Amino acid sequence: MADPKKPATTPSAGIAPWQVLESKYSYRDRWLAVRSDTVRVPNGTILSPYHTIEFPEWICAIALTSEREIVLIEEYRHGIERNSFELPCGTPDHEGESVLEATKRELREETGYAADEWHALGSSTANTARQNNRVHAFVALDARKVAEPELDRGEMISTHLVPWDRFLADLADGTLEIPGLHLAALWQLKVFAKQTRDPRLLALGL
Repeated sequence: MADPKKPATTPSAGIAPWQVLESKYSYRDRWLAVRSDTVRVPNGTILSPYHTIEFPEWICAIALTSEREIVLIEEYRHGIERNSFELPCGTPDHEGESVLEATKRELREETGYAADEWHALGSSTANTARQNNRVHAFVALDARKVAEPELDRGEMISTHLVPWDRFLADLADGTLEIPGLHLAALWQLKVFAKQTRDPRLLALGL
């Protein structure tokens, strides 16, 4: 019988890191950096160039009101060339800003909502093949509107309060689509609810 305390997967000794022979940056700004590497993989094959995009850490907030509503934002996303419904999200503004502080700030700036009770849900990798950053998820309980949104010059965002049960139903039948990384945050919320046995979170029915 498998040991329940032992991880189901462990790193394979036969898969080694790539050897970086040369590395250079072809583009860099405050949002991202494109790094082009020449690498040798363990079987001797040379890959050149192999592009990696360096991003800052990303954050997202699952903000829930006392009325069992989730706070969503709607914003045009040029990558998919259409509007997208998402969790409030963003990045730290500066090196000294923690991911929790950044999440609180982004929620307030994008939606005008705030909360006194926050819980970290964990982090996940954004794109292991091409990116170096992680996505940090938090849940905010009893979120409430405290101000009007303070949007950046390039932002046009609408805030939507969606009943939680309707939110889950629309996700399940495909009526609502949110980014995959935000779906991962919902899974982290499910795990957190089971670990903490918080009745408010268990009642969400994840």
